[in-house]
Amino acid sequence: MAGAVYGGQAVIEGVMMRGPRCMAVAVRRPDGGIALEQRDLGEWLRRWPWARLPLVRGLVTLAESLALGFGALMFSAGAASEEEDPLTPGQMRWTVVAATAAGLGLFVVLPTWLIGLLRHAVPSSLGLNLIEGAVRLGILWAYLYAISRTAEIQRVLQYHGAEHKAIAAFEAGLPLTVENAARQSRFHPRCGTSYLLFVALVAVALFALLGWPSLLWRILSRLVLLPVVAGLAYELLRLSARHETRLWARWVAAPGLWMQRLTTREPDAAQLEVAIAALAAVLDREERLAG
Repeated sequence: MAGAVYGGQAVIEGVMMRGPRCMAVAVRRPDGGIALEQRDLGEWLRRWPWARLPLVRGLVTLAESLALGFGALMFSAGAASEEEDPLTPGQMRWTVVAATAAGLGLFVVLPTWLIGLLRHAVPSSLGLNLIEGAVRLGILWAYLYAISRTAEIQRVLQYHGAEHKAIAAFEAGLPLTVENAARQSRFHPRCGTSYLLFVALVAVALFALLGWPSLLWRILSRLVLLPVVAGLAYELLRLSARHETRLWARWVAAPGLWMQRLTTREPDAAQLEVAIAALAAVLDREERLAG
């Protein structure tokens, strides 16, 4: 489809790809074959006109992506394992809930609590907010660095790189072959890693306007404003990706591309094959739906 934007995510031993109307998950099975699942999307942005409004569309896209990602992870966990039921839906949901709570504690509560200890050493509320933002960015970098060193995550990061390379080959107008994909960069300006960094930077700017109230109000204000931060970060990422050839956009995108050195790895040919299978399935289904 002309003008359509394609993206995806790495899953367990595989890749999920999505287009405007459908998605596909390709997973390397233990026997060496590729398991494939396709699904038409609910088209949230198309169904509700208000969902396409600036700021709102970022939240709707994020919610839809999380729902799709959850389903893709469930499929990949089963397809990549020799066990019949490696993880039940209930266990996966509780895992997501626990991970969300831990993330909020690590990236929202911990930084503002730590910097609150410096209240008397740094009398400026702007200074305290800026230091808090720097600490949050440091925690994000340390977290990504730590998980990127584990053996299990290394393979996921390789599939993440494979996802980027397959999409880059398609966007360059090249046939979807392993050879063409292998020559592409593993870094992509629309990556979720770049979005995370934009979220952290927008949070620094927005929270700096709130002064420095009590710890409880700081935590509550940051939680309440998270949707606003997420929406603004999405608009910034969207704008920089649309004008990626301009100098200012390259400067804006550069930190996110650098951060992808932590969240991607060079894939092998077998992993590229899986990513291409997922993207090819989406492109084929999109063409049939459009026709």
